[in-house]
Amino acid sequence: MSRMPVLSRKKLGIAAACAAALAGTLLVPATASADPIAPPTHAGIDYQIGGAYTPPEGVQIVIRDHGASPAAGLYNVCYVNTFQAQPGAESEWDADLLLRDASGNIVYDTEWKEALLDIRTAEKRERIMAKVGPWIDGCRDHGFQAIEPDNYDSYLRSGGLLSTTDAQEFIKLQSARAHNDGLAIGQKNTAELAANRVANGLDFAVSEECGQYVECGDYTAAFGDNVIVIEYTDTGLADACAGWGDTLSIVQRDVQVSPAGSPEYVRQTC
Repeated sequence: MSRMPVLSRKKLGIAAACAAALAGTLLVPATASADPIAPPTHAGIDYQIGGAYTPPEGVQIVIRDHGASPAAGLYNVCYVNTFQAQPGAESEWDADLLLRDASGNIVYDTEWKEALLDIRTAEKRERIMAKVGPWIDGCRDHGFQAIEPDNYDSYLRSGGLLSTTDAQEFIKLQSARAHNDGLAIGQKNTAELAANRVANGLDFAVSEECGQYVECGDYTAAFGDNVIVIEYTDTGLADACAGWGDTLSIVQRDVQVSPAGSPEYVRQTC
């Protein structure tokens, strides 16, 4: 059974200011007719959703916020928060699209102070996609090769109001949109649904701390070697590397995924 991950849901615009400082980025859009290509396996990976910076030597895959530009010449994954509203962004959504409890109060992911989106009906999922869809299209237009939609597991924080069926019906809309844009789409966390990856249209996985919580095998059983592992502790990195260092793309970052040069910055690999 999957745990609730330590890290998720980084601010969609946090990297935008950093992106302006980066020169020589690749801005060739994918085409709707292009076949999506999953990330390379067992590759150097850097997780930059907390702010973009020049990738270290040996990196082949970079994951950045959808407000940032992709890194030139690398495989770029576009992070998009699709199941929850950004902190303080409740007013950007129709009131009935925010999940509410029996008392009418908005249900929050309390760790990250994000309101959960109400994905319980087909009509509401389509209305949410009216906002999310252009974000996915923007990833294509900026030249990313894939998307990483976050908070697929928001049902775990919904107090029982959302179901795994709700989550999967919504991810299917996103995978269809991504594939139409020529983008691959990754499953973020949610190991308990990995076995359904084909039906849900998911091409690879991004797992936070599967080494720490002994879940990497749950992802490889469904995705093979197409798994990107993000660890946040020395123990997690050591365990991930010991079990999967020869096959998966693995990196340790600090919890805030700080840009290089920040006092909190941590990046280690196998």
